This record gives sequence, C-alpha cells and structure tokens, in this order.
Amino acid sequence: MNAPTPFSSAAEVVSFDRRELSTILSLYGRMVASGDWRDYAMDFRPDMAVFSVFRRAAEVPLYRIEKRPAQRARQGIYAVCGSEGQVLRRGHDLAAALRVLEKPLRPID
Repeated sequence: MNAPTPFSSAAEVVSFDRRELSTILSLYGRMVASGDWRDYAMDFRPDMAVFSVFRRAAEVPLYRIEKRPAQRARQGIYAVCGSEGQVLRRGHDLAAALRVLEKPLRPID
C-alpha cells in the first residue's frame, strides 16, 4: 500500500503573483464600489489560475480572468472570458487584457 504524500511534494500549481493580484484587485475594488460586482473566487490548478467575478455568490461567474502559462508563446498568457465561456480578450499584458472590463466614465451633471 502506498503511503500518502505530504502536501509540500504535491504537483506545482499556477498562481497569480503579487503584481498580478494587485492589478486584478484594483479593478475589482472599483467595480464593487460602483455596485456591479459583489463577490469573487480564486482557483489554482496545475495548468492555470482563475479569478472569477460574481454579481451574487449563488450565480455563475460574470467574468473569469485566466492565467495559462502554456499559452505564453501563442496568444498570450492572460485571457478574460465572459459568463458563457467566450473569450473577450487575450494578451501578454494583464492590464491591457483587463481593459475590456473597464467601464467608461460618465460625466457628472
């Protein structure tokens, strides 16, 4: 019978670094302040990291921000996906990929 392996020797997972998380959370904070987003979830897998955004906790995510290192040489490591799985934007730069989620500023009356 095989002995269980300790957690530290488990397979490596992809995660967001501090700079990436700061960029994502900055956008998230602005969208929460405007009342559009209310909750988030993070998922770290061996092949990708996902930051999901929800309007309410009991729904499917409005958007998913994905980091896939295997796509680095192809279309870009970052992807922003819609609620039905459609890719809204891909790119090598996270801030540029997140611009698709930015709301235009409204003039103040």
